[in-house]
Amino acid sequence: MKVDYIALSVPVFFILIGIELAYNFYKKFNYYRLNDSISNLSQGIGQQLTGIFMKTALFFGYKYIFEHWRIFEMPKSVWVWILLFIGVDFFYYWFHRMSHQVNALWAAHIVHHQSEEYNLTVALRQSWFQGWFSWVFYLPLAFVGFDPIMFLTLSSFNTLYQFWIHTRAIKSLGFLEYILNTPSHHRVHHGSNPKYIDKNHAGSLIIWDRFFGTFQKEEEEVYYGITKPLASWNPVWANLHYWDDLIKTAKRSPKITDKIKVFMKAPGWFPQHLGGFQHAPEIDEQNYRKYNPEYQSKLTEYVLVQFIIALAAGSIILFSYTKMERLSVISGAAFTLCTLTACGALLDQKSWLVKFEYSRLLLSFLLILMLKLPVGYQVIFAGMQLISVIWFFNLKKDNPQHNEN
Repeated sequence: MKVDYIALSVPVFFILIGIELAYNFYKKFNYYRLNDSISNLSQGIGQQLTGIFMKTALFFGYKYIFEHWRIFEMPKSVWVWILLFIGVDFFYYWFHRMSHQVNALWAAHIVHHQSEEYNLTVALRQSWFQGWFSWVFYLPLAFVGFDPIMFLTLSSFNTLYQFWIHTRAIKSLGFLEYILNTPSHHRVHHGSNPKYIDKNHAGSLIIWDRFFGTFQKEEEEVYYGITKPLASWNPVWANLHYWDDLIKTAKRSPKITDKIKVFMKAPGWFPQHLGGFQHAPEIDEQNYRKYNPEYQSKLTEYVLVQFIIALAAGSIILFSYTKMERLSVISGAAFTLCTLTACGALLDQKSWLVKFEYSRLLLSFLLILMLKLPVGYQVIFAGMQLISVIWFFNLKKDNPQHNEN
């Protein structure tokens, strides 16, 4: 039986985020910002929802090779579990490293690195499209003959392990720093400092980075994010912006070979007629500013409520989609993603948001009828959306100015 360990761990994730958040307030640190945290969690919700539509297909890709092309029949002994754990971690290292060294792969993986903060919500900031190619790196394990359920279990735990290392609250783990991937090692990996870029690709074991020459110890202060800041809270744009950059660069390149290289070369590569390779700039500490537009507290309250609605809707779908009709899953996921997009656009104060938000709220009433929910749920959801329409109308009246882009 296939068990979605990631989905089952979501409540634990939020408990740990709550603990870190409480510690953050107690120590008066600045590890969290509401806009950044909503953006990170929006990416996580979106990744889980989009993953619903491809998890089965990707799992059966591994399963098909195991059933028809495997070389050995691996027993399910303790030693085989240990060997598979090492194998999963080894191939994760190479998937992760290649995701930093090939533009077409980086276009998906970049989402995880966009946050300019570093806390447990960043662990949930995941690409909506990375799963389409990441599984290919593990196929040698299927050819060797490792059971698909064993693989799915250990790959899930490899992902789960990496949740807790997204924190600034833990400084060093002593001798374990030589073996395990730790918060200190992973802070380096998320740094935009030139000396930290493309270092520490480990999943659970840091030994691969030490062996293959990609290890970097945490030394000076880490500046988080990407070298060209995203400067947006929009989750859809976060997943598409680098593709937009690559396509524009390819269009400006007359040679077919250069057009191909744009997608196959490392981030920072440009054809000679566009200046050649562009190295990551040094951090300008005096002028360094995080993306943090200002807005009224009333807007923040509205965004927070809409985000909670999206979180609730996404959770219901995530835990119930196997029992729901296909149309209900698709329409419910679309509503959730549109709501998360609206939250990001509100925080960005985009001009197109007004029409988008009114359309989203009005279409949500049609969604109530499409989902065929019990009458009680229909009344509650309709009431919430009606309140949101009135609330947003008053917000718009109080603050009519929005960004033009």
